[in-house]
Amino acid sequence: MNELLEVQYALDTFYFLIAGAFVMWMAAGFSMLEAGMVRSKNTAEILTKNISLFAIACIMYMLVGYNIMYSDGINSVIPGLSFLVGGDNTVEGMLASDGDIYYSDMADFFFQVVFVATAMSIVSGAVAERMKLWAFLAFAVVMTAVIYPVQGFWTWGGGFLDELGFSDFAGSGIVHMAGAAAALAGVLLLGARKGKYGKNGEINAIPGANMPLATLGTFILWMGWFGFNGGSELKVSDLESANNVAQVFVNTNMAAAGGVIVALIASRLMFGKADLTMALNGALAGLVAITAEPLTPTALSATMIGGVGGLIVVFAILTMDKLRIDDPVGAISVHGVVGIWGLLAVTLTNPEATIVAQLIGIVTIFTWVFGVSLLVWFIIKTVMGIRVTEEEEYNGVDLTECGLEAYPEFTSSSK
Repeated sequence: MNELLEVQYALDTFYFLIAGAFVMWMAAGFSMLEAGMVRSKNTAEILTKNISLFAIACIMYMLVGYNIMYSDGINSVIPGLSFLVGGDNTVEGMLASDGDIYYSDMADFFFQVVFVATAMSIVSGAVAERMKLWAFLAFAVVMTAVIYPVQGFWTWGGGFLDELGFSDFAGSGIVHMAGAAAALAGVLLLGARKGKYGKNGEINAIPGANMPLATLGTFILWMGWFGFNGGSELKVSDLESANNVAQVFVNTNMAAAGGVIVALIASRLMFGKADLTMALNGALAGLVAITAEPLTPTALSATMIGGVGGLIVVFAILTMDKLRIDDPVGAISVHGVVGIWGLLAVTLTNPEATIVAQLIGIVTIFTWVFGVSLLVWFIIKTVMGIRVTEEEEYNGVDLTECGLEAYPEFTSSSK
């Protein structure tokens, strides 16, 4: 290996690892966002879910998930099966077919595993305040070991969706819509929180306990998304790649900004007030929307794509409530509905993407993840139950599931 290749190898490996660390920090963002959007009596439990799901995702993806997603495959539909991640860090082991990309395969594993955890984090907020902790963690094992990796094999692993020309740069569908599909399956079996919907069709707001925390979580996610999208360029060691990374960073940022402004204006026009929660979800919607293709748009186009995402998420959240689908943090709307928009928006700026391939990818990923998740949730519900009792829900799952309170000095239950 000559000196130039050694430098490329070191630089691209380092960039990959740092990008992965940024994505790992998104776990903190999801934790803070969800903790802020739930009631105080459920805060400790949702924080427990977030740190536990991240650990489970790392272990299960190491044991089997990574090898499913990036296996040779029996064919382009059925992935191969092997266990444990190897330690081959040679240049030859990660030399791309075009002879241009060099990085450690351990860096690749690290970058991929934090994406798996991100998909699972989406589920956490949607089922908050009424799901049993251990039922959720049981699902996390299956989601991160099998459900996510199989559809990942079809796309990023070189399976049949990749062969069809399906395009998803950093995971609007593969990560975000997949997480939302799994969440939707769980929410449908779980049911709404007590008091959320009235007998006569009323929709009762259940405010979160800590808006500063939710806002902090959103800013952390916004920051982490630079690693999410920027790292998906896979390298930075040549002129073209460096310029691409810069474009991806700019577009990611502009899409989030567009999402905020449009969601804020929409909420003001519809409700007569500037709704902070809609603005926060608007930022996340803009980020999800641009994730499928953050490279080919101009900065203005990215802002508009994110802005459409911000508009969509406002109406999606309202529609979910009308359908009595109770999602405390709006995760299904942000990551699912807007994830679909992001995949379709690829065709607006990327001439190589086709609407047919994008639609096939959307339908395939959603059907697989939703269908298998619904089956797994049903099995868990049958075996151990997935919902806490009405009394436990009333008292808060902090005490019943974790035996402690996040804010003991402010709650009557501590007396």
